[in-house]
Amino acid sequence: MESTQYEYTEAYAHYMDRNDPLNHFKERFYHPKVNGIPAIYLCGNSLGLQPKNVIDHLQKELINWADMAVDGHFHGEDPWYGARMKSKPILAHIVGAKEHEVVAMNNLTSNLHFLLVSFYQPTEKKFKIITEGGAFPSDMYTLETQVRFHGYDPKEAIIEIYPRDGEHTLRTEDILAHISAHQEDLALVMMAGLQYYTGQVFDMESITKAGQEAGAYVGFDLAHAAGNAPLNLHDWGVDFAAWCSYKYLNSGPGNISGIFVHEKHADNPYLPRFAGWWGHDEKERFKMERGFKPMYGADGWQLANTNILALAAHQAALELFGEAGMAKLRKKSELLTGYLEFLIKQTNSDVLEIITPENPKERGCQLSLLVHKGGKEVFDEFYMHGIVGDWRHPNVIRVAPTPLYNSFMDVYNFAKILEQALNKFV
Repeated sequence: MESTQYEYTEAYAHYMDRNDPLNHFKERFYHPKVNGIPAIYLCGNSLGLQPKNVIDHLQKELINWADMAVDGHFHGEDPWYGARMKSKPILAHIVGAKEHEVVAMNNLTSNLHFLLVSFYQPTEKKFKIITEGGAFPSDMYTLETQVRFHGYDPKEAIIEIYPRDGEHTLRTEDILAHISAHQEDLALVMMAGLQYYTGQVFDMESITKAGQEAGAYVGFDLAHAAGNAPLNLHDWGVDFAAWCSYKYLNSGPGNISGIFVHEKHADNPYLPRFAGWWGHDEKERFKMERGFKPMYGADGWQLANTNILALAAHQAALELFGEAGMAKLRKKSELLTGYLEFLIKQTNSDVLEIITPENPKERGCQLSLLVHKGGKEVFDEFYMHGIVGDWRHPNVIRVAPTPLYNSFMDVYNFAKILEQALNKFV
């Protein structure tokens, strides 16, 4: 599956699917219907499809609960006490980390708050935060309330970087310039790894290096990057990161989050945190004594015992990632998204603009389409014909051909319906 000489033909799409080594994964997911029509689902950037093996993983834990009740924590094939360990190898593979640097726990925004307890420590001199303008609301609210908690005005403490006039995405050079300009008062750089609205993947390695050289901690919200874009958090030296599991990781609506904490912080006694007993040294946890002793690595940021049913669904999905491998998924993603880009451009519509970067290194599988006229009507026409995408106010349609369960025929059929909708409403 090496071809990039794309063709706008059904025969070509079938050819690419026949030669796709990951094509069989499509049948390992449930696919929804819209108005009775089998859907072309291009909304994995919002909620991933359900893997068919989820029910087996959940059923196993329900049986363990029924048969053993509290004894399930220490007995059975996979005792709940160490349930988090099973997900670590694949999570580490997905985000480019060591196993002790990752753990599945809580939900995304909770984890960001807990991590900022540790990594946003403002002083009178260094108290500012750099982030991207137009960040996802949860990130904006997280930073605003953290800043206020420490007694600062968000308007003064939070520096939002916007694209240049006439551009839709941020230039790395502009991000680095802002970091350099604020090195005297900068405490934290925290931004998305992949911007949810435009689909831009930021140069996390360069941003991390610049932020740390300025004396700041650097962290990323990887909600749209984990399981989608190439990540190498350990080698990049990122201080911390968090992600959700319900988008590209296909683990169920609102399901468990995950965190990364670089091993350089693994046992730093001077790094503050909010503690809970599941982050305490598990060898001494049941002594029930005063004096918090954090476990080594990301595990030391845990608070409560693991949500076993959530983790079971998560594990079902992670096993598919382990089987497919991120390298193969990324290779298909670049071809599939490239094909989508090619087909969209064949419409020759002057009302349609792709605002996601053309460079594959600067994007995942999502393309954001700025529709200058008739956007909502075009989107609604998609849906009537079984296309599930995502509408973002005021005039952007996000479509994400996910390599685990989307095909080249999905993308081809989308393009035909797009062309039909544009001809009808524009």
